[in-house]
Amino acid sequence: MNKGLKILLFVAAFGLLLLSHQPAKAQCAQCAANVATNKASGSKTADGLNHGIMYLLAAPYLAVGVLGYVWYKKYRRKNVELNMRDERLHLN
Repeated sequence: MNKGLKILLFVAAFGLLLLSHQPAKAQCAQCAANVATNKASGSKTADGLNHGIMYLLAAPYLAVGVLGYVWYKKYRRKNVELNMRDERLHLN
């Protein structure tokens, strides 16, 4: 597969991922009961609690992503010269 096709497939998959957004509900039972009573009374604290939980959920993934990117940029090899023989290899 050539490089252009790989990039196109990656962009298409990433675009579909962004378009398939669904709201997530990440709450424990006690938080859900507290939020349900607050939401019934018209309070906006439920939305803030949901956003806070999602922020805490995303933080470790973001940290690992940044560390992986820094590692990739720092340790990838550049201009490596391979001294390989021109003859065919026989693996019998």
